[in-house]
Order: sequence, then C-alpha cells, then structure tokens
Amino acid sequence: MMKPMLISLLLSLPWLLWAAPPGKISGKVTEQDTGEPLPGVNLIVSATPYGAISDINGVYEIREVSPGTYEVKAEYIGYQTVRIKNVQVFSDSVTTLNLQMTPQTVESEERLMTIEEAPEIMKDMAASFRRPSLPVGVMSEGYPSFNTEEYAPIDESGFFNVINKPLSTFAADVDAASYANARRFIMQDQMPYPDAVRTEEFINYFSYDYEPPETEHPLSIQTEYGDCPWQAGHKLIHIGLQGKVLPRDEQKPSNLVFLIDVSGSMKSAKKLPLLKRSFKLLVEQLDADDRVAMVVYAGSAGLVLPSTKGSEKAKIIRALDRLQAGGSTAGGEGIQLAYQTAKRHYIQEGNNRVILATDGDFNIGISSTSELVDFIEQKRDDGIFLTVLGFGMGNYKDNRLQELADRGNGTHAYIDNILEAKKVLVHELTSTLFTIARDVKIQVEFNPAKIQSYRLLGYENRELEDKDFEDDRKDAGEIGAGHTVTAMYEVIPNGQGDASAQHELKYQETKIKEEAFQTDEVLTVRIRYKDPDGNQSKLLEKALKGDAIPLKQTSDNFRFSAAVAQFAMILRDSEFKGRADLSSVKNLAEQAKGRDPYGYRQEFLNLVERAAMLRK
Repeated sequence: MMKPMLISLLLSLPWLLWAAPPGKISGKVTEQDTGEPLPGVNLIVSATPYGAISDINGVYEIREVSPGTYEVKAEYIGYQTVRIKNVQVFSDSVTTLNLQMTPQTVESEERLMTIEEAPEIMKDMAASFRRPSLPVGVMSEGYPSFNTEEYAPIDESGFFNVINKPLSTFAADVDAASYANARRFIMQDQMPYPDAVRTEEFINYFSYDYEPPETEHPLSIQTEYGDCPWQAGHKLIHIGLQGKVLPRDEQKPSNLVFLIDVSGSMKSAKKLPLLKRSFKLLVEQLDADDRVAMVVYAGSAGLVLPSTKGSEKAKIIRALDRLQAGGSTAGGEGIQLAYQTAKRHYIQEGNNRVILATDGDFNIGISSTSELVDFIEQKRDDGIFLTVLGFGMGNYKDNRLQELADRGNGTHAYIDNILEAKKVLVHELTSTLFTIARDVKIQVEFNPAKIQSYRLLGYENRELEDKDFEDDRKDAGEIGAGHTVTAMYEVIPNGQGDASAQHELKYQETKIKEEAFQTDEVLTVRIRYKDPDGNQSKLLEKALKGDAIPLKQTSDNFRFSAAVAQFAMILRDSEFKGRADLSSVKNLAEQAKGRDPYGYRQEFLNLVERAAMLRK
C-alpha cells in the first residue's frame, strides 16, 4: 500500500508546483549616467511569454510569472541590452529588480550580469508599483506638467484630375524627423499624433539603391510603375533622385557653429545628456581644416567655445562636457550670436553651417516663429546654412523646428537615441553637412491619355504653385551629398475608376494632343536645382514609359517604400489607406528588405510589429 501512495504523491508534486500562485517581477529602469527614468524599455523574461514595458516614470511590472529562476533581459533602442541571470520568483510575492542602462556607443555590446551585480533593491519600491500610471501628456519629475508638443496641421492631399490639373509641383524634402519622432511614441506604447506623421519623411528616412548620376548634373532620376498594394485597380509611380557621392578628398572645409539649448527644459536624459553624446560623435569625424565654435543659450546667450580647429578634439569635447541645463530659453539671442560667429569665421567656398540643437521651446528674445524665420532667411543669403536637431519629449516644438530648417537651407532631424545620432552625424554625415543641390523643385506632368487622376503621397507642406517651378526666387529644398529623395504617386489609369470625375465643361472644350495617344510615355519628371553657390537654376528631366508591372516584379526600392507609405497612412488613419493593414505592411517590407547594412529596415519591421500589438 505504501508504494502506490508514494508514487501518487510524487506524481502530484508537479501539479502542485504548477498550480502555485504566480509571482511578479517589478522595478524601475534608469539611465546609469544621469539617474533619469527610461520609459519604453522592453523587459523580457527569457524563454517565457512574460514581459512588460516601462512607463513614463521608468517603472515596470511583469505579472503572472510562475515560480522559478529566470534570466531577465532589458532592451531599449540606443542603449546596451542588459541581461540579468538568476532572478528568483516566488509564489504570491514580488521580486524587486531595478535596472540601470548604459547608452550605446559605436562599439558597445550588451551587458551580462548576475543578480548580485544588479543595482541595490529600493526598500520602498513595491508600494510605488500600485499607483496608477500617469496618463498620456502628464509627465513625471523633470518633464513638463502637461504635454505641450506642437505639430503643424496636415491636410492630406486627395486625387486630382489630369485634365484639370496636369502638373504636380513640390519642393524636394530629405528630412526624416517625423519617422524618428513617431518611433519615439511607439517605443513608449503610444500611437503618434496623426499630424506628427509626415508620409514623405517616413519614406525618405530610408536610403534606396538608385543609380548614381553619370552626367554633369549632381542628381539622377529613376522611375518605376507598378501595381498599388493597398487599392485594387490603382497603380503606384515611384520617383527616385540620387545625389552624387562626395569623396572625402572633395569635401570642402567646414566652419560649424554648435548652437545648443541649455535651458531648464533640457535637463532630462533624452535632451542635453543625449545631445552632448551626439555632438561628440560628430566631433570625431572632423578634420584639421574644419573649425567648430559653440554658442549656448538659456537665460542669455554666450560663446562658450571660440572657433577651434577640428584637430583639437579634446578641447571641443571638454567644452561639451561642461554644459549644464538651467534657466529660461533665449533662443532668438542664441541664433543671432551663432550666425555672427559663423560669419566672423566664414570660409570662402567652404561649408558654413549653424547646427541648432534644441527641443524648440523658445520663449525669450526673438521667440515668434515668423520673426525667427525672417532672420534666418536673411542670413541664408550670406551663404550660411542651418541644420536643426530636435531632442526630447513633452514640450517638443516640431512645427517650429521644421520651418526653421526649411527656411535656413538645411535639414531637420529628430534624435531620440544615440543610434539615431550615429545615423545622422556619422553614417549620413556628408549628406547632413554638404549641400550639392539647392532649391530643388520637382514637377511632374501626367499624360492624360494614360492617367485619369493622381495623388501625391505626402509633401503636403512642400507643395508649390506650378508657376513657382521656373521662378528662381522661390525657395525650395536642399539635397546633400549621397542623399536619396523619393516621391510616390497613387494613380488611376484611364478606363478605371469613376469616369464621372472628368467633368464636361459648358463653355470650353479640352482637347488632348494626338501625340499623347501615340506615345508610350506615362509622365515626364522635371527637376530644377541650383548649385550650392549659384543663383540660376538648371533643368533635368526624364520620361516614364511603358505599362505598369505586377507588384511582385517591382524592385525592392518600390516595394519597401510602398510598405513604409502604407505604415504612415495607417498611423494617420488616412481615408486613402484602402485595404492596408499592419500585417500586409510587414509582409511586403519583409519581402523587399534588401540590403540593410545598418539594420534600419529590420528596425522598421520591429516597429510595425510593436504598433500592431498596441492596436490590439
């Protein structure tokens, strides 16, 4: 009798363990250097389905964890992955685990530690886990009390009838701030504001494999015509521009002025500390012929580093290390001093540029956007360009920084982590700093015999009047060395869609040239641009010929950019998104991932997957 009872008891033990009440792992994630909380960190219990994401205070809670010993992994874009071994979870109890993460450097790898090496447990932390998470827009200490971020409204472009409007004219755009900013939202478990999503900046965040220019022009044009993946019967036209690559020995010396916001709003880890690490990456790329000055602004503006040779890297980095945040923001005064400094050390035929780094929250001095724009427009005529780097959350002024960059003959990037800084200031340094074509305008003429109507994806804030195309006084976009620019049109071919869209006019008759029916040309792309130091524009054009091809036969460039465009439309909840969903976005992007040397396309796939989880 004894033996069967013992067997029965032993067989019941696993069931008893399995049925034991689960425990929890909870704690706070902070940055090692500053102690600031890190929101949006992925915390995963390895080899299990358990996980959580830290909130705006850096606090997380992994629930329903079966008793046992585990490895916990913390992942956050721009920081070293942390793995902690031998984390014990007990039945019906809380295991407190506080983590510190180190910003990722160019060569850094993940950190592996045992539970004994983890930061000391905070005695009172368990009580804080029971408080509700702060709602969106309400920040913890070190952040604004209310979300005051600002975005320019976007009135999404609809379809135009080719008979009535055969020309589509807009300024080139190589900015990518919108994508990085939207990524920041998603990594914090929030969907971005619709007006924070600019479709063209999502598409242009990625580089594409276009053929380099082979003529005297610094740009080449490539076109492709295929099926539209989100709307049956519609087609997609892909237009790509490739800027010439500038070899190191052809790069002119740079006269740079770092204009850095050190106001009180820049205290958090994602602002001034990240800004300093970002600029250090840029400093390491400088040559002896380059020069750097540093202007800061808070309650007042000041020159903290006179123009210094690029070979004196240690001196420049020491000046960065000394920066501390505090005070109100005198952004206007800082901009004036930065341009004065750049003018004083102007390099003839060189790259003269102010690099503004801020959250955009100017409130003293020249504070209105219109006044700042007027000032910057005057200074760009002196041959001094402007690059704008945005940092932070809660009070980020996207609309203001975008307009300043546009009017200052420069670009606008958003830096949400050190890897984004590396992308902008290392991998894309020449395209960020060296302009090869100025006031670049794009005009597309559609053949009404082939296309009934069209819609430009994005570029709503870059639209120009058709007459502006040949007006050299009209400001437009700049393209840097090696940059790619991509534009896409969704089109309805003739014979498809709503034929009633072509209204018959009562008082006049529109006649299509006979040649339009006889040619195989679908459209003609025209580009006007100026040399960096020129005032008269040059013309480059190319015709797109032939019929649309099936989607599966199109290039990786075509399909990946189409996937990115779909993602932007879904985030915007666009009325034109058709049958697009996140599953189709991921499938199309995976098939067209192509070359991905820095992992940006894989990161996109991960972002789509994360967005899908947020929408469930």
